[in-house]
Amino acid sequence: MATFAVLFVLALLPVLTTTIPAMVDYPNHLARMVVLVTDGTPAANPAYAVTWAFSPNLAMDLAVPQLARSMSVEAATRLFLLLSQILTVTGACAVEGAVKRRFEASGFFAVMMLTSVPFAWGFVNFQFGLGIALWGIAGWLVLQDRPWPLRLVLHALVVAVLFGAHLFALGLYGVTLGLHEAWRAATRRPPLRETGLRFAGLAAPAVVLLGLMLAFGGQVGSQGTVWNAAWKLRAFVVTLNGYHMGLSLAGTTVLAVLGYLLAKHRAVRVLQSGLWLTAGLALLFVALPTTLFDTAFVDLRVVVAAALIVPGFLAFTPPSERFARIATGAVLCVILVNLATALVVAQGYRTEYAALVASFGQIDRGARVLVGHSGEGADPPLSSLSEYPIYNAPTLAVAYAQAFVPTLFTAAGKQPITVREPYRRLAVPYGGPAPIAVLAAIANGGPALDQPAFVRNWPADFTYLYLVGPVVPNPLPRLLMPLAAGSRFTLYRITKPAR
Repeated sequence: MATFAVLFVLALLPVLTTTIPAMVDYPNHLARMVVLVTDGTPAANPAYAVTWAFSPNLAMDLAVPQLARSMSVEAATRLFLLLSQILTVTGACAVEGAVKRRFEASGFFAVMMLTSVPFAWGFVNFQFGLGIALWGIAGWLVLQDRPWPLRLVLHALVVAVLFGAHLFALGLYGVTLGLHEAWRAATRRPPLRETGLRFAGLAAPAVVLLGLMLAFGGQVGSQGTVWNAAWKLRAFVVTLNGYHMGLSLAGTTVLAVLGYLLAKHRAVRVLQSGLWLTAGLALLFVALPTTLFDTAFVDLRVVVAAALIVPGFLAFTPPSERFARIATGAVLCVILVNLATALVVAQGYRTEYAALVASFGQIDRGARVLVGHSGEGADPPLSSLSEYPIYNAPTLAVAYAQAFVPTLFTAAGKQPITVREPYRRLAVPYGGPAPIAVLAAIANGGPALDQPAFVRNWPADFTYLYLVGPVVPNPLPRLLMPLAAGSRFTLYRITKPAR
């Protein structure tokens, strides 16, 4: 238990020791929180309007402005992230406690998952929702044989919180309880009426909330849905470590070999509905699209959820003391390598983010700021995961310079802010930096009609350009004047073309 406590504290250090955690989406979230908190005040950003709707996925959008009443927005956002991490780890332990009545392995797997792609990249609403879901699953397991009114009240409360927090976390909660109840029905063979009532009780709160959402005009993201078989083959490789694909592959290999040896020596036993949950979540991973309603890495999130839920239904009995020591050492090694990577990346970005925030002083208040990246492709390569935290960081200009940045997340049904009319034609509800090759081609007179609307006339539409990624020589000296730079970004003023 002492070892777990030390690892848990180490896992929180990347957030505890930095003002802006080095997570891909975190700067974007922080910028949105400032828009929400300053709405209706003299410091409000003129480019954005707050537009609440009866929609899910609003955990931090609801919580952070309340926390910011007694602290800075930066502190409130970071506190919410810490709470999400704590809920995730303790929730996994709670599931294991509900099944086994003891602490064994789930906490270690949960600490390990804090560096996985969804969490290391800052999918904060999902992480908060998944933490609530884990506690809800634990509560259902504890109350599964108690009188139904208490179980239904707790379930309805969890569903309501999850609906507001993150809809996919609600889905994972529902799938887990559905599989568990299916296992109970198959093994205990209760009366059909009892089984029907239990499933009806499971579904009723979610059906009511979805009905209310549709009745009040709410929505869930947009229609972007992609099923990518090739990505699924790589998902396990990149899941474990959101900062280094090689370390993710190595850690996954170590765990796979350890799992094989445990199975070979019959050193692992499945408890209760564990087999049903494993099979069901595996099928869900295969069946789900990679992107659903413009929510990215949906199938990968299932992998992370399974790593937090399934170990609670497994009992480990190593065949020997030596085997136990080797297995424990291997798991601890994977955890420590991942945590060390996260801490090194976080500390490395402290200086970079400080330089970036300082560069906002070069920007005129209310300016239009474009973000591009210096890489060759439309997206940065997966081989450079530790470079990803810089790609959304310039959206902080929304917070610190009251600027308009087209890549700030403003997707309907996902964020409660919209772009005001004068800026709307330039907005990208959910996207990333534009490749410099595209920007250069347009600036040099190349065809722009096949490019996104926000970049088609970018030299005239924007005043500043942040070029993120590996630093390169000024790609357009006649058009761009450098103002500030770090090791992963350069800020340029755009010289307006003659009319």
